Amino acid sequence: ERGIIVRNKARLVAQGHTQEEGIDYNEIDVKSAFLYDTVDEEVYVMQPPGFQDPAFPAKVYKVEKAMYGLHQAPRAWYGTLSKYLLMNGFQRGTIDQTLFIRRQREDFILVQVYVDDIIFGLSNPQLYREFEAFMHEKLQMSAMDVRSSNTPMDKENP
Repeated sequence: ERGIIVRNKARLVAQGHTQEEGIDYNEIDVKSAFLYDTVDEEVYVMQPPGFQDPAFPAKVYKVEKAMYGLHQAPRAWYGTLSKYLLMNGFQRGTIDQTLFIRRQREDFILVQVYVDDIIFGLSNPQLYREFEAFMHEKLQMSAMDVRSSNTPMDKENP
């Protein structure tokens, strides 16, 4: 798991979001039940072995929810997440559509979505508490208990 955090931090840094003193980066874990969102297109699957209906052995199932691992699941999850973020004051990045930014006076919060991981950076610890409460209440997500790792920092050389 540590490699995922470092990779996502590296992704933010590579996009020009170098870590600065006073800005914390954190990660949120997605509850897998949340990944079972509705599907916009028609998807059918064969009856799995051992679960065939003896009365209708040749029938297929219509998928109503995007199952984790199904081709449509990440798109459905991203659509729901981005809708919630946009409705709550975030703006989508113009270059990277998976980056969301919210500014409050001098403070800001960056939210980077990568498949089913979220990493975010912020300038104020109070924003972290508000964001974590929002994500937990609305989207059943919880902050991961992780230790910080070193990332490049902009510093003035003496």
